Amino acid sequence: MAAQVMDGCDLEGLVALARGAGALSGAAWDAAEAAASATQDDPARSAGEPAPVVAVAGGAAFTFSYAEHGELLAAAGADVVTFDPLRDGQLPPGTGGLVVGGGFPEVYAAELSANEGLRKEVAALVESGAPVAAECAGLLYLCRELDGQPMCGVLDATARMTGRLTLGYRDAVAVGDSVLVRAGTRMRGHEFHRTVVEPGAGAAPAWGVLAPEKRVEGFVERGVHASYLHTHWASSPGVARRFVERCRTS
Repeated sequence: MAAQVMDGCDLEGLVALARGAGALSGAAWDAAEAAASATQDDPARSAGEPAPVVAVAGGAAFTFSYAEHGELLAAAGADVVTFDPLRDGQLPPGTGGLVVGGGFPEVYAAELSANEGLRKEVAALVESGAPVAAECAGLLYLCRELDGQPMCGVLDATARMTGRLTLGYRDAVAVGDSVLVRAGTRMRGHEFHRTVVEPGAGAAPAWGVLAPEKRVEGFVERGVHASYLHTHWASSPGVARRFVERCRTS
């Protein structure tokens, strides 16, 4: 990597440009300000009300997530606790909501499946009605199985690896109300995966994808919002506040 940079970049020129750059004029993004300015009908947290625990999946199988998501959840009043589905046998104590972002669970399917105790806890959390937000890798983890390996069984769907890369930006609208958004909410996101999900029957879709092609995508069932679409909550901070309020009331 160093050799490629040395051969392909004018390092002295880059350093000279950096040294001559002026100070940034914009204010740094602040999660607390963003959360406070979010337009939502959900009531603000009352003083002294305990913070709901939101468990956020991490570790080697779930390496892709936006740092701003956790910051917004904390700014909305959550106690954000990271856990590793490969190593931790239980959800964090008092978990009232779950966020499972992106990564490469197909690489660790056998190990994730072997952690049966945690899979059962996730299923029980969903059965209780607690809010769960899952994107891409998280969607796969909630399926019945991934490449033949049992997963959490929360969604009536199976997932498998393919040789085809699905990649691109998406314009989408929420098909119905969920723990993340109201029906009609428009958001942008991206897809990046080599898996396909074959759904069963019963669950409502999460998104109506408007561009580049029209289709429905994802799952909304009980308190679960699961989708291939990666969205950046900083563009719509009310998402985090709505999720945390659902954690308090579920």
